[in-house]
Amino acid sequence: MFKLLKDSFKVKDIRNKIFFTLFILFAFRVGAHITVPGVNAKALLGLNDLALMAMFNTVSGNAMENFSLFAMGVSPYITASIIIQLLQMDIVPKFVEWSKQGEVGRRKLNQATRYLTLVLGFAQSIGITAGFNAFTKSGLVESPSAYTYFTIGLILTAGTMLVTWMGEQISERGLGNGVSMIIFAGIVARFPGSVKEVYEALFVNVEAGHTLKSVVLLAILVIAILVVVALVTYVQQAERKIPIQYTKRVAGAPQSSYLPLKVNAAGVIPVIFASSLIATPQAIFSAFATSQGGKPWYEIVTKIFSYQTIPGGIVYTILIIAFTFFYAFVQVNPEKVAENLQKQGSYIPSVRPGKPTEEFISKLLMKLSTVGALFLGLVAILPILAQNLWNLPQSIGLGGTSLLIVISVALETNKQLEGLLLKRQYTGFIRE
Repeated sequence: MFKLLKDSFKVKDIRNKIFFTLFILFAFRVGAHITVPGVNAKALLGLNDLALMAMFNTVSGNAMENFSLFAMGVSPYITASIIIQLLQMDIVPKFVEWSKQGEVGRRKLNQATRYLTLVLGFAQSIGITAGFNAFTKSGLVESPSAYTYFTIGLILTAGTMLVTWMGEQISERGLGNGVSMIIFAGIVARFPGSVKEVYEALFVNVEAGHTLKSVVLLAILVIAILVVVALVTYVQQAERKIPIQYTKRVAGAPQSSYLPLKVNAAGVIPVIFASSLIATPQAIFSAFATSQGGKPWYEIVTKIFSYQTIPGGIVYTILIIAFTFFYAFVQVNPEKVAENLQKQGSYIPSVRPGKPTEEFISKLLMKLSTVGALFLGLVAILPILAQNLWNLPQSIGLGGTSLLIVISVALETNKQLEGLLLKRQYTGFIRE
């Protein structure tokens, strides 16, 4: 890894990409500490036990705790992306048409995603502000009124759009997937605070005579983290190689090759999607905490969309598994793969070209995604169960999700750096 970084800094283009990415992430971290005007951020200090607060703080690096410009992060954008992708599945004919138009269609879909992000961002910002204002004793909003809520909503929505734009700039001119890098930066920035919370929970805020128990729990946590890191790294890199034969003999071309299918083709996107889909309803329904709090329907909805409860944890895990299957087929698309193989004059041994090839890839992708989905679900839900069983801090409950995102983004960025260096070597060879 260190050799890879050293070699990367030797190449000007790659070095510029690294510095540009670091600059954008630095700007994001600065914005995460600028509190929205008209808000008393100190009033949120007593809400650290809320699941919604913990989730937003985890992915935004305590931006929600500061109630900053970037408090909502990229959550509305991710939710909008989910909705737009779902609408492309023969639900909205226009979106289906755009999805088949290549680059032009992709730009139209991105524009629709941005417009939907504006709507969801504004609704979510109003819900968060009104809900947290109801939960806080001293009052989050200094002068509550319709105009104040509207203004705060506009500022938070503008912050979300700015963060989204930053992510797009990283994707185009920097390293890695921009949205994932933004979330990665937030999680890494929160890491020291999470370590402090765990230390205080195990060794400071404990009764006398429980030190040995705390040491045992700490040892279990450290071992569990190491095991999760190893497993996530292994599963994220594991792949099934499907042999491919070529019918056309081209000079210099190989007679056989293989098609790699990852065990977890969806990557970390399902975890990010599930987190956003859990957080958005929480944010919107929190606005009704004062008027509807205590009523049966509100209590049921709160339990369903809170990963701290058993029903919420089950819903969270089911969402991760469902999105793993969904996004795996979006990434691979067996129909297009079969079509491309046929156009290239290649085939899978013992499988007929065309529809049989598509069915073969679909079945294999289902089997691989089953393993990947169950793995992601277990890594996400086990820390939540451990938190509830041993009364650990909120950061432990989201520790599995955080590790998944951090490791996956690091691996993807590492592969991109290797690809850029390899491309540079080939370019130099051709020029010579």
